[in-house]
Amino acid sequence: MSKSLKRVKAALIDAGLNTEVREMADGTRTAADAARACGCEIDQIAKSIIFRGDRSGHVVLFLTAGGNQVDATKASALAGEPLGKADATLIRAETGFAIGGVSPVGLISPVKAFYDARLTDFDVVWAAAGTPRHVFPAAPADLIAACGAQPGSFV
Repeated sequence: MSKSLKRVKAALIDAGLNTEVREMADGTRTAADAARACGCEIDQIAKSIIFRGDRSGHVVLFLTAGGNQVDATKASALAGEPLGKADATLIRAETGFAIGGVSPVGLISPVKAFYDARLTDFDVVWAAAGTPRHVFPAAPADLIAACGAQPGSFV
């Protein structure tokens, strides 16, 4: 089991989420792939979108419904600083995850995080569990609490 997957499982337990991480044979690298694998609507996929703060140099997490796109201008206003593209090295250094498997829980350091209210329209959403092949289901409120995300309008 990868270090990333172990960290996510431990974070889920620490957050009191009684959920099962599932490995998907076909992978879950994109929201569409994940929705097909999980047998759910694309918006039930909780995507972890990462930007880099231009002033702070740190990552900012936007947890959004799978069918939505983050609007960089709205996201920058919400984050309180201009945002730019976070490269793979920064994402790995600050979250502990590789692109394609960034989980909203189990990050190696605290990050500023915001969530898309669309996620709360569902009883269950699915999030990456630290690898491109692993996901876990959770009630949106539980997931949001576990990752410490704040509400925001950024789509």
